[in-house]
Parts: sequence; structure tokens; C-alpha cells
Amino acid sequence: MSQPEPGQEALRSAGIERRLEEALTLEAHELAGVPEVKVEHSVRRGEADVLIELAGVTQKYAGEGGGPGRVALEAVNLRIFKGEFVCLVGPSGCGKSTILNLIAGFMQPSEGRVLYKGRPIAGPGPDRAVMFQDHALFPWLTVQRNVEFGLKMANRHERQIRKKVARNYLAMVNMAGHEREYPHQLSGGMRQRVALARSLALESDVLLMDEPFSALDPTTRDMLHEQLQRIWMETKKTIVFVTHSLKEAIRLADRIVLMGTNPGRVRREIAVDIARPRELNSLALDEINIVLRRELQNEHRPQLPLEMPGLEFNI
Repeated sequence: MSQPEPGQEALRSAGIERRLEEALTLEAHELAGVPEVKVEHSVRRGEADVLIELAGVTQKYAGEGGGPGRVALEAVNLRIFKGEFVCLVGPSGCGKSTILNLIAGFMQPSEGRVLYKGRPIAGPGPDRAVMFQDHALFPWLTVQRNVEFGLKMANRHERQIRKKVARNYLAMVNMAGHEREYPHQLSGGMRQRVALARSLALESDVLLMDEPFSALDPTTRDMLHEQLQRIWMETKKTIVFVTHSLKEAIRLADRIVLMGTNPGRVRREIAVDIARPRELNSLALDEINIVLRRELQNEHRPQLPLEMPGLEFNI
């Protein structure tokens, strides 16, 4: 049997120590009498506030060569309200991105209905902007032209107005002064900020975000969390955000939708009633993180899980 490299052994030991520290931190909070955090399992608003609705949605994918297919979503019922920031959280394969694609109109449900303002979603539209994990910027266009591109395709504004709108949104994401640069001249975080500006410039009612910050380093991700919170506070745009990270969801969301697998389904909805802006290391976020971890742990096994593939408790 081959022996692990010294560097690998060090990383393994560090990982074990980190997980033990998390377990001890949880125990310490409990012993210290951390105030109980109220976790709401439902959100009640008026019917008139419903912007997006999934009603009895099942999504099936056919198997290769006529083989058995896969049920990605089963009997999902979900309402998203105007001006709400909702995070879909769950392990890989639970259907988070499938829900986002259904709302975007990239696919139609096998069963059930997906509604926007009470009407079935027939396809993509400018009222629902999408920001992907990859920035998807055009390398041959400048930062300015990349932001203008969506406006041009949507036939929004004359050229001079498009330029002004693009500059305004680039300034909103702290990218003023980089208008003439090209994507290859930017860092990963800067590219994602340009992609965010491009999505915001459409001034759509809904912004759909599919793990947009997952590939970034923690410092850059923290900065973008702060900017996204500020932008949401200024615009009150409806945002549906997909993530694997429970703590990212707690920091950003009004409501967290916990997804389960085999097949994908909504397990629980939790309201996060914490004032914004929310700091990464705030005690309030840690308290809710502890409560949700405990709920997840109780649902899976009686012992604190050292690993749960596909679901992150920290960022």
C-alpha cells in the first residue's frame, strides 16, 4: 500500500482538526446558552405578492438508449414573492439548477405548472435575467460593450443611452474606470462583477443566479456578498440564488429553501429575519447556522456529521 505524501497528510490532518473544531464550537455554543433562534418553516404573504409559482412540478429526464430515466424533481410546490431574496440550498443532484432553468424558461416541466405573474412560462424573457457560475463574457468585447450587449439584444435604448446605463451599473458594482478593458485583463472576481452589472442593466423584475460565486476565493466572495446585499437593498429586485453553501444562504436570503434528493424535492422553507447588511462573522448568522446544522444532522443521523457530500456548512 502506498503511503500518502507529506503534504496530503498535512491537509488531511488540517481537515480533521477543522471538523473537530466545528463540533467543539457547536458544543460550546450550546453549553454557553446561545439564545434560541426562531426558525420559521413557512412564509405567509398575500396572493397578490406571488411573482413566481411552481405548482406540482415534476421533471423527468429520459435514459440513454431507452433505459430507465431519472426524476430530477417530484411534486415541487414553491412560491416566490415580489422583492424577495430566496436561496435554494441542497446537495448536488437535488434539482436546484433545474428549478432555476424552469423559471428562466430554458425547459418545460414534465408535469405541473411554472407560472410568472400567474401565467405559464413559455420560454426565456427579458423580465428574468440569468447569471451563471461562469461569467460568460465575450472575450472580444470590452467591459463596457459586454454590459451593453444584453441591452442591445433586448432592443433597449439608443446607443448613447445604453452607454450611460452600462456605466451606471458598472459603477454600482465598483467597476468604474475599467470600461475599456477586456475580460482577459480582469481577475475572476472582477469578471463576475461585470457579469452582475450586465444582468442588472437589463432591469429585469427577476434575477436568477446559479452559484455565481462558487469558484471565487473567500475574500472576493465576501466582497461580492457585501455588494449583492447593497444592490438588493437599493433595488429590492426579486432574486433566486442557487448555492451549496448553507452559510452563504443565511447571509444573503430572506428565505432558504432546503432541497432533498432522490428525487429532488422541497424539504423545508426557513425565513431568515436578520437585518441587512449582514457581516460574514456575525453572531446572529452563526446562531442560525448552528440551528440549521442541528436540524440537518437530526434528519440524517444522530451524530454530528463530519462530512456531508455536496452540502457546505461554511464558506
